[in-house]
Amino acid sequence: MFTFTVNSPSSTPAFDVLDVDQLRADTRGCSEVIHLNNAGSALPPAIVVDTMVGFLRQEEMQGGYEAHAKAQGRLNNVYTSIATLLATEPTHIALTESATSSWDRAFAAIAFTEPFTSKSRILVSSSEYASNVLPIMQIVKRTGATLEFIADSPEGVTDLDSLEKLLDESVALVAINHCPSQNGLINDVAGIGEIIRSKNPNTWYLVDACQSVGQLSVDAPAIGADFLSVTGRKFMRGPRGTGFLYCSSRTLAELEPFPLDLHGGHWDSALHYSVRHGARRFESWEKSYAALLGLGAAVDYSLALGMSAIELRITELAAYARDQLATIAGVRILDRGESLSGIVTFLHETTPAAQIVERLRAAGINVSLGTPDYSQVDYLGHGVEALIRVSPHVYNTTTEIDTLVETVRELTA
Repeated sequence: MFTFTVNSPSSTPAFDVLDVDQLRADTRGCSEVIHLNNAGSALPPAIVVDTMVGFLRQEEMQGGYEAHAKAQGRLNNVYTSIATLLATEPTHIALTESATSSWDRAFAAIAFTEPFTSKSRILVSSSEYASNVLPIMQIVKRTGATLEFIADSPEGVTDLDSLEKLLDESVALVAINHCPSQNGLINDVAGIGEIIRSKNPNTWYLVDACQSVGQLSVDAPAIGADFLSVTGRKFMRGPRGTGFLYCSSRTLAELEPFPLDLHGGHWDSALHYSVRHGARRFESWEKSYAALLGLGAAVDYSLALGMSAIELRITELAAYARDQLATIAGVRILDRGESLSGIVTFLHETTPAAQIVERLRAAGINVSLGTPDYSQVDYLGHGVEALIRVSPHVYNTTTEIDTLVETVRELTA
């Protein structure tokens, strides 16, 4: 008979100072690899996998609907935990399958409720992710709306002055990523939100927070965005196939998701329907409830450690990685901005990025290869054809980073 740890938010950190030995003991994958690809998909703590497997056993023995019904209280706690993480209320949280699914549902609701026209302008950051830009390009192609990329500041982040000059009543949407996947910067999303609300409060504001939530302390209402899209698998350390969406009070009052299913809406009579109250209107009925319980366990794990402690450790490890990689002849660090995230990017002037990544993986060191497919304007605008991305988490050590650095040094010598 399986027992389960109930998902519930914790307001008291488990450690005054993070116990790295305990973190590594909690992370079984640390015994197998040096995992520095947490911006791709992090190693989960054991409680995440154990929670998922335990629920799957319940489904196996009792039936999927029946196990779901018995776990409803625990599933409700997942909303509470995520709301605590983002400093909001559970009614503002929707559970989805990924950050892209969250972003798409937000964008579709805007396009359905207030359709874009040939007079509509859409502003995005120059470092925006391809999966966010492609739907916008589809809308532009079919409606004649205009897509414009906001200029970067001299420091390399989305420039607030440029945004303010571009904003007028024709701007229907501003889409910004909080932490891009490929350059280490942290955009001032709260500053952007303040400009939008003061200059044109009718403009919708959509923030991709898939790389920030889990490594940074994020206060969703303080950002002032209408939506924040988040994934479970990156710095949040949850399972793949999970994500969540923060929805502001304005979105819940003014927007209608499209398409609805019987979870987000109700078929009232033959020709009439109603929309569910709260952010769950953006959800679909069918999900992996095992994965969502695993996501809740991951969020609770982070809450117990304390987001400020997590942010500090990731920031310190990333800074250490940048400093050490910069000692290698021919290495160029690509990160930019006054404040840097836990994403470290670099290239070598003579050794191809793909070759470095392949050799590191062969040595049991997980990193990621970045190419312009992911963010055309950012890569090509900075003359980057490919890069290596290193993204540490709390369970990584400086010794592991030293091993990475020495391996890169040897193969590029």
